[in-house]
Amino acid sequence: MNHVAGLRALGAAGGALTAGGKAKSVIYIFLSGGLAQHESFDMKPDAPLEIRGEFRPIRTSAPGVHICEHLPELAKRAHKFALVRSLTHPSSDHSAAHHIMLTGKSDLPLGFDPNQPKESDHPSIAAIAGAVLPRRNNLPPAIVLPEKLRHRTGRIIPGQSAAQMGRQHEPWFLEMSPYHPAHYGAYPEYLFHHETGSATDAGLIFEAPHLSLPQGLSTARVLDRVSLRGEMERQSRLVEGTVEDAGLDKYREAAVSLITNGKVHDAFDVSRADPKWLDRYGRNSFGWSLLMARQLLEVGVRLVQVNLGNNETWDTHQSAFPNLKNFLLPPMDRAVSALIDDLDSRGLLSETLIVMGGEFGRTPKISKLSSAALPGRNHWGPSQTVLLAGGGVRGGTVIGATDKIGAYPSESPQRPENLAATIYEGLGLPRHVEWHDPLDRPHPIYDAEPIAGLT
Repeated sequence: MNHVAGLRALGAAGGALTAGGKAKSVIYIFLSGGLAQHESFDMKPDAPLEIRGEFRPIRTSAPGVHICEHLPELAKRAHKFALVRSLTHPSSDHSAAHHIMLTGKSDLPLGFDPNQPKESDHPSIAAIAGAVLPRRNNLPPAIVLPEKLRHRTGRIIPGQSAAQMGRQHEPWFLEMSPYHPAHYGAYPEYLFHHETGSATDAGLIFEAPHLSLPQGLSTARVLDRVSLRGEMERQSRLVEGTVEDAGLDKYREAAVSLITNGKVHDAFDVSRADPKWLDRYGRNSFGWSLLMARQLLEVGVRLVQVNLGNNETWDTHQSAFPNLKNFLLPPMDRAVSALIDDLDSRGLLSETLIVMGGEFGRTPKISKLSSAALPGRNHWGPSQTVLLAGGGVRGGTVIGATDKIGAYPSESPQRPENLAATIYEGLGLPRHVEWHDPLDRPHPIYDAEPIAGLT
């Protein structure tokens, strides 16, 4: 079965997570850098100080569930989300762990290079979803925003591309945040640097794609030009005997849809949103990104991956406690809570699965870099906590547990393959769907069972 046949087999079917509603869409929130489980969702208040850290747990709306005091809005909504406290994989290297969590594959491909993406890498979850899901309103089924994930040196981090699937299946990246090697966090109000704290930069602008027509150019003329250009390129490909550029057609169709469909056009512009919701999400890059994700779902996009944090923002080696308290946890707490409320108020939460995690967790023991004034935690692949909400997930649920110091899973260990399967199920993809590489070799989408106990 090729991936087109797999798509036909999928048809309009959706995979139900619960009898109460079908999951149709996914928002995958990726916290690049690695959120500390001890300072968020898996606190260890009875452990020694060098393990438990400075923050205190607070009660939540879910009986018996406690989370960090600096996540008060999420605490009020704990009855609407689940926590998986036992996600584990073998790598504590940024690039390898990004590849693992963005592709849902614990193993690294032969010849993996942490310094650059390669065609031999595993395809990302976003690329797979974009290849096998049907399109609506000529839009790609999967979109990644507001930027590609980059290392602080500027290099692109592996794991985000179509790779083995072929370039024609590259995800659609909306690059709306300008890259700068010294900028971190939810600008403008939460811009900071890990070493020096608060920062300002008037040049940082969250800018959606420019979608307006040039003056004097009508929609009809645009469509005529697109049709003519498409025919010329088709003839050229026939003459040259190649279809390498065939994948460009989908981007052209999407561009036309953006220009000619007012509802689609507006989905890419957060400035048109209700001011009340702009305030609820937060007028910063975290809030704008999640608000746009919700808008894109409403016009037909099925998977939106939202990268909350450029330059591995959540990599809290130093000054971890002031940086998390002042710059990182507040905008995330606010924006994710608003997303849950917004989807719920529109009747979309039951059919939209929200997933939030990073490439790994942080070390159980607090440590200090020799050059740093204040301590933090290092990389830690063996355990992290993932938040899931909506899409039939039973709120107030906690799956798995870690040992007394938050180092290793002690109950119900889950792998990235289980999380990826949960995302695919949340998209309504049946178990038999495959993708095919350029040599037409089949690859199953599911490599494990979805996380048990979420429903």
